[in-house]
Amino acid sequence: MMRTMRGIAPWIMLIVAVSFVAWMVFEFGMDISGQGSQFADEIARVNGQKIDRQRFYAAVQRAQEQQRQAGGPALSLDEQRQLEDAVLEQLVQEMLLQEEYKRRRIRVTDDEVSDAMLNAPPPEITQVPEFQTEGRFDLAKYQRYLRSGADPQLVFALEARYREELPRFRFLERVTAEVYVSDAELWRIYRDRADSVTARVVTLVPAVVVPDDSVRLSDQEVAAYYRANQDAFRRPQRVFLSFVSLSRVPNAADSAAARERVEAIRQELRRGADFAEVAQRESGDSVTRPNGGDLGPARRGDFVPAFEDAALALRPGQLSDPVLTQFGYHLIKLESKSADGYHPRHILIPIRLGAPHLEEVDARADSLDILAAEQTVPSALDTVAARMRLPIDRAALFQGDQLRLGTRPVPDVGLWAFESLPGETSPVIEAPWAYYVFRLDSIAPATVPPLSAIRDEVVAAASRARRWELTRERAARIADHLRRGRSLADAARAEGQQGRTIGPFARVPLQPVLQDAPQAIGAAFGLPVGTAGGPYEGERAIFFVEPIAQVPADSAAFVADLEAFRQQVLQQARQARVNAIMASLRERANVVDRRSDLARLEREAADQPGLPPGATNPLGFGGRR
Repeated sequence: MMRTMRGIAPWIMLIVAVSFVAWMVFEFGMDISGQGSQFADEIARVNGQKIDRQRFYAAVQRAQEQQRQAGGPALSLDEQRQLEDAVLEQLVQEMLLQEEYKRRRIRVTDDEVSDAMLNAPPPEITQVPEFQTEGRFDLAKYQRYLRSGADPQLVFALEARYREELPRFRFLERVTAEVYVSDAELWRIYRDRADSVTARVVTLVPAVVVPDDSVRLSDQEVAAYYRANQDAFRRPQRVFLSFVSLSRVPNAADSAAARERVEAIRQELRRGADFAEVAQRESGDSVTRPNGGDLGPARRGDFVPAFEDAALALRPGQLSDPVLTQFGYHLIKLESKSADGYHPRHILIPIRLGAPHLEEVDARADSLDILAAEQTVPSALDTVAARMRLPIDRAALFQGDQLRLGTRPVPDVGLWAFESLPGETSPVIEAPWAYYVFRLDSIAPATVPPLSAIRDEVVAAASRARRWELTRERAARIADHLRRGRSLADAARAEGQQGRTIGPFARVPLQPVLQDAPQAIGAAFGLPVGTAGGPYEGERAIFFVEPIAQVPADSAAFVADLEAFRQQVLQQARQARVNAIMASLRERANVVDRRSDLARLEREAADQPGLPPGATNPLGFGGRR
């Protein structure tokens, strides 16, 4: 028995390790004294305590590994930064929690940890077949394993996990102990979900209600609006860039090679090969490949026209000729067809760079990387462009935007450009169609452009404001009709508007038509049936509401479900309490993020002789990946 258990220990360790990523104790790799390292080793400080480089990048590595195990694609620089930001925020919150444990004097003893390890195994342990008897977890088997030769690494991982989680549980118990929801509050929450109303609604959308000829503005009115709304037209920082690009688009030889391959696969299928098996082996569609190329039931319009026309021209069971779309060459087999739709399978052969062309592009990309990427001498880009016979193009980008060249978005440029200095060049940035190297030429500060430069934008904004003014005037006239005793339908018709009936709907979740006007929803439930109310102004429209039927919640059903409902609401209230405490701790915390400073120091060090071997940019900006 124990020999068998020792044999499965590595498997158990793997299971625990995967779960343990999110449970790592704060003490590992943590210097809470803030001493013994220089600034260059600090990624951040939280209330004076250091998060060092080793700890941060170990956590980033774990997150990257989780992402890879989940089958995600390689991360772009933008996505890498988002991941690093998330990791840093997690570490910050862990340190804040650790401080809170100390402030509240939350401690656990060795005996408590041992008892938890023995009697409360984590869920993934309970699923291990060797710890089960007749399909159910057998605590005695697990305890014998721990007491009689468990892998020391497993014991260490479990102990670290419980030393982390037991204080967390104590903390949660303390901060949620006083969370209480009265029966009256439960009844209110229940009614929000179970009361229903059907209402007549009149919606005044400014863009629809006000005709274009009613919002013509004079030059003086446009200028006055511009002066009164300067902040609305403020532009963020803007960078001006030069760049070279190296095409990765397949050429005629690559297309011919793909065509030759798809023809060979078609001949194999015509000789009787199983379509699903060939698709699993050959298809470039990673989504349908495991299912033998099965695209499932489809309707006209679900796929691009070339694919759909070829599929619908087939008889059930028939194989198509190669069909070219923007995704590559397809071989289509029609499973079935009816008046309502059709069911196709396909094998996709993408048109990719073939060996000779790929080698040529890779060689040129390597030259671009070595000679132009991550340089601090501005002329480096011009020199490489001349040597490689690549034209230099120009682009500009506002902070927070993504660079688009024509219709194509280019990743990572904004992240690099706003953390660089004029004259520096970027790493090689990959897009599916090209490699790029950018040079930061200049940075323009945030500013409000002159009216002459953004006149069309100002006119559009001033016109929207005028539409709202005129819509409010119309709403006021409808309200006046209501005060005089007219029905909502008549009042709306008097102003050229029509109402519609919506519902029945509850207060929660919000009714889509009224979701940006909570006052209108409240009126639908609060007004007597047949009584109209309004105007209620939302973000996109002005509303009038008249309830025409109201159905109250069933109090007997509430009583029958009370205890289960109480637990559900309590759980939500407890979670809200914890979230509020963590938000308060985070808001009061003194967090200094030194990643940008560290990147700058390393860039400066890279320009000096004697750079330590293997020195890297801490943000991961490296060469072509």
